[in-house]
Amino acid sequence: MPPLFWGGLGWGFLFFMLQIDDTIVSLELFDRKFICDLATCKGQCCVEGEEGAPLEPDEVEKLQDVLPLVWDTLPERSREVIQDQGVSYVDREGEDVTSIVNGDECVFVYTDENGYAKCAIEKAFLEGKTTFRKPISCYLYPVRVDRYRFYSAVNYHRWHICFCAEELGQKEGVPVYQFLKDPLIQKFGYDWYAQLEAAAKELEKSK
Repeated sequence: MPPLFWGGLGWGFLFFMLQIDDTIVSLELFDRKFICDLATCKGQCCVEGEEGAPLEPDEVEKLQDVLPLVWDTLPERSREVIQDQGVSYVDREGEDVTSIVNGDECVFVYTDENGYAKCAIEKAFLEGKTTFRKPISCYLYPVRVDRYRFYSAVNYHRWHICFCAEELGQKEGVPVYQFLKDPLIQKFGYDWYAQLEAAAKELEKSK
């Protein structure tokens, strides 16, 4: 168990969690190792599941704006869904999520020449066509952020198709929080991530 203390950086350990400002962070972000292993999973996180990817309040409009840039990349089945219901829908929890095909595959998925499922939005981003990379919930995975009244919970999500990523991360010794440095900074900011790194160092000292 990590020590309970508060420092000048505005963070502290609470039992098996870390508090940074108004976020509560699972210590699994430090303990778990993770590197996406696309060669093994072939992008199955984009085509398996029961709901679309969770969207921030402003991301529905961003998806609509980027749609013309990715339209020709999308398969016909995805275009039909988008024409029928749009780029998103409201799930069982009342939240906006990306539209999906046949109850599982994201409408923004395309298959590359190697048979890998990839994000058409990210493809457009990497080609310099848009500044929107992808929904932050996708960019952050395997971290999930749940918003409550007074705080946000930042948790590690385990999924069987990502076990190969855990194995690769363990082999290379890369913890989740390091693998997700860029999306965590995009979501919470540089100062927040600096506090996360400081907490990681304290954890190492306490072991």
